[in-house]
Amino acid sequence: MSILNFIRKELIEIIEWTDDSRDTLAYRWPDEDRQIKNGAQLIVRESQVVQFVAAGQYADLFAPGKHTLSTENIPVLSTILGWKYGFESPFKCDVYFLNTRLFTGNKWGTANPVMLRDADFGMVRLRAFGTYDFRIVDAPKFLKEVAGTDHNFRLDEFAETMRSRIVSVFSEALARAGVPALEVAARYSELGDALLPIINPVMTDKYGIEITAFVVENVSVPAEVEQAIDKRSSMGAVGNLNDFVKYQMGKGMGEGGEGAAAAAVPAQMAMGFGMAQEMMKSMQPGAQAAPPPLPGAVSAGAAADNGLEVLNPEQAAQILSVSVEDVLAAIEAGELKARRIGNATRIARSALDAFLRGE
Repeated sequence: MSILNFIRKELIEIIEWTDDSRDTLAYRWPDEDRQIKNGAQLIVRESQVVQFVAAGQYADLFAPGKHTLSTENIPVLSTILGWKYGFESPFKCDVYFLNTRLFTGNKWGTANPVMLRDADFGMVRLRAFGTYDFRIVDAPKFLKEVAGTDHNFRLDEFAETMRSRIVSVFSEALARAGVPALEVAARYSELGDALLPIINPVMTDKYGIEITAFVVENVSVPAEVEQAIDKRSSMGAVGNLNDFVKYQMGKGMGEGGEGAAAAAVPAQMAMGFGMAQEMMKSMQPGAQAAPPPLPGAVSAGAAADNGLEVLNPEQAAQILSVSVEDVLAAIEAGELKARRIGNATRIARSALDAFLRGE
């Protein structure tokens, strides 16, 4: 082998890298301890950038294209190596290829519940997960803070760091947004778009990457909060509980059978309450005692005006097919009219005894 051929093999004439891994973020080109000759060709493909590092300092950055390495297109490197009149002799330099394509479908999620203050439920714990897309936008920053001098830096080496950072920013942004837990599910898309301007400045400044899409796929709450949400949904589906109770009573009376049996309790209560009212009126001076109603008869006025007033919460819950807690919640919210009264049968019996005693 001639000396000329030996020298040529010791010098680098073409620098290029073909990526077929689909998950490599940064790749240090293997120079095998050889030097780069003056006029060497650098080939940078689409979705790549090349960062030169000389003497531990970041030098020139090359975009996609074919570049001839000369004094004119490596000014930073010329300054670092002290070439006052341009370089003529070969030189050594670390060459890093960085993949700038879009890395999609990366998963994120909260390892532990995020504690938030909610207007409806007070302090509540939320879990969330989703996906995000990102790309490298600042090669020197990414090499310095993330990849370092790794020969082949892959996505899985960075996934956990990204996940932790994103969850931290997501938690802070969600707390700052003040979105109620009941509305989070309806705002997945809105949350993702709103978080991008908050996440990106942190990610670019810290790691040299940009989040291009941030997707919130699910936000879950503890089981007890889910039960409270279900109760509110069922109450909302019923609508006006006063009207619903009247409808159920009328429907039960008209159908007979079990429906009639279900309606019998409030009807009997209404009858007893009506009897007590009539007896009390008859005890007033100058009033004529009205004949008691026939067994099983209920006046229209008593049923319409007093039918709901004599139902206790347990009976109302049975008719509505909801829990007693739902009925009490509706009463407290003012959706169901109610007042405290005694048992209708006891009232009627007391009034009758008083009438017979002439009191």
